[in-house]
Amino acid sequence: MLGVAGLVLVLDQGAKWAAVTFREGQPSIAVVGQWIQFTVIRNAGAAFGLGASATIVFSLVAVAVAVVVVKQARTLTSRAWAVALGALLGGAVGNLIDRLTRSPGVGRGAVVDFVDVKYFSVFNLADVALTLAAASIAILAVRGVAMSEPVSGASSPGDDLPADQPPYSDL
Repeated sequence: MLGVAGLVLVLDQGAKWAAVTFREGQPSIAVVGQWIQFTVIRNAGAAFGLGASATIVFSLVAVAVAVVVVKQARTLTSRAWAVALGALLGGAVGNLIDRLTRSPGVGRGAVVDFVDVKYFSVFNLADVALTLAAASIAILAVRGVAMSEPVSGASSPGDDLPADQPPYSDL
């Protein structure tokens, strides 16, 4: 999990550094016609620029997410959950770094966004990781994939059923 988080964080911060260093204040660059462009902006809000006046709240939420994910990491045994939570952690910390280190000040800094998809949004690699993490977490939860193995000796659904009867026969 921490490896995935670290990879996301390094890629995100490296891309933001390059965007700010080489492209900020420059005209957009077309990547796929006019549909996808590199356009550097500073976003004080959340997705789609919403909540620009609540930047401190987003900073606190990112800290809370990071604490919960790191705490959960101690019990993870599922590789799929580790990857999903690693992407969540890396994305949250990637944008949190911007909020803590960029102007106008600690906890209120604007996030650097640079991937501009026409008629949609301008975002960064941390946002991509957060979106993929959310989708993965939803899929894992719906499929009932456990984050960790049950504790030895603990009962699980269906333990009291005969061996030839499935625990979820109504599905």
